[in-house]
Amino acid sequence: MITLQERVHGVAPPAAWNLAKLHRILRVRKGMKNIGMQEKNLLSLSYGRIIRKNIDSAEGLLPESFETYQIVEPGNIVMRLTDLQNDKRSLRQGLVNERGIITSAYDALELVENHDPRFWAYFLLALDLTKYYYSLGAGVRQSIKFSDFPNDWLAVPDIITQNTIADFLDRETARIDRLIEKKKQLLDVLVDARSTTISAAVTVGIDPNAELISTTSVYLPTVPSGWTVWRLKHLAQVNGGLTLGRTVKPGSPVTPTPYLRVANVQAGWLDLSDVAEIDATESEIKRYSLRDGDVLMNEGGDNDKLGRGAVWRAAFSPCLNQNHVFAVRPHNLGYSDWISLATNARYARDFFFLHSNQSTNLASISKTNLQKFPVAIPPMEVMQDILSRVSLRIERITIISAKIQASIERLRDQRTAIITAAVTGQIDVTAWPMRGQTDRQLDDLQKAMRA
Repeated sequence: MITLQERVHGVAPPAAWNLAKLHRILRVRKGMKNIGMQEKNLLSLSYGRIIRKNIDSAEGLLPESFETYQIVEPGNIVMRLTDLQNDKRSLRQGLVNERGIITSAYDALELVENHDPRFWAYFLLALDLTKYYYSLGAGVRQSIKFSDFPNDWLAVPDIITQNTIADFLDRETARIDRLIEKKKQLLDVLVDARSTTISAAVTVGIDPNAELISTTSVYLPTVPSGWTVWRLKHLAQVNGGLTLGRTVKPGSPVTPTPYLRVANVQAGWLDLSDVAEIDATESEIKRYSLRDGDVLMNEGGDNDKLGRGAVWRAAFSPCLNQNHVFAVRPHNLGYSDWISLATNARYARDFFFLHSNQSTNLASISKTNLQKFPVAIPPMEVMQDILSRVSLRIERITIISAKIQASIERLRDQRTAIITAAVTGQIDVTAWPMRGQTDRQLDDLQKAMRA
């Protein structure tokens, strides 16, 4: 008899584990509506965890009454099995640790007696990490219920083994999570170092003894002697892009042509791993084709994406820009990298934010306001020297950041592997050989961050 663990994870369970049916162990709670507002502790499922929210200032789509919500108890497992085809990144279950209410759109599961809810939360997480749920919602089914799960046979450890595995996973995942968090903090330090390097380079240069002079710019009140502050409109031509939903005259010949979107324009570099195509006419290709040295700047997005620039180096031709991406064409191509660098400085973020139209967490900046962006221009030989030195510094930061990000991904893979191996009985959790290693890594990383 093939168990769910064997079918999904491809491993045979320990012989000492017993067989049981899925729906005999995990079942949906019924009749637990919050009628009469018995409970006001609002809970939400976020990144695989059940968190508390303020019921008086809850954001997002709110119900007419929280009486329609369901009451959940500690030890319940909440599952969100909606929007399966459009959202394949979320973690879709979480263990409840306090009494509260949560939307009735989710399934709240309870366990029969003599089972550890922590073990079964990890069990469901292991299924989630293999994307098992999405196979149940294949085709046109965007949402399912736990009752739609096949009533598979399971290999079930006894309660003592469940407790031991859950204790082990609580400890080991917490250690890995702490290490990941430390590495993320180190990434934040590097992001700040990059921003500091760029901001100093384009505002005061790299000569600590340079004489500073006053300007009339609010954003660049002082610059080194010999530098001049210009508005972007005096340094470059700001061009819009091609609108996706524009009307093309019927019968007009079109050519599938690459075009860059907001997602392609990162902070100082272009992500060309996913370049879309648009059917463009000959006249559109002629009008909107990018030129080597164009600085691409985002018209909209969240405040981290707004306005940031990157230089187009003609990786392929022709290539167009979407209407939400400006193509800034410097009159002097020697200014391309400098203008791009300036758009990623701290003062630029302030400028773009204050000159944008804000809508919820999104913003957009008009061509007129973008043309007002101030850029401090040094003599060309000074500019080239600064760019050369700053590029080396940024390159080192980028290499280190990439290594840290790769190590975070390895830790996440390790976390997934440990959870899967533990809930399928593939490791002896009482003699785990890696115990203590994560803590040593934490100590080493803490020393590195203080250095």
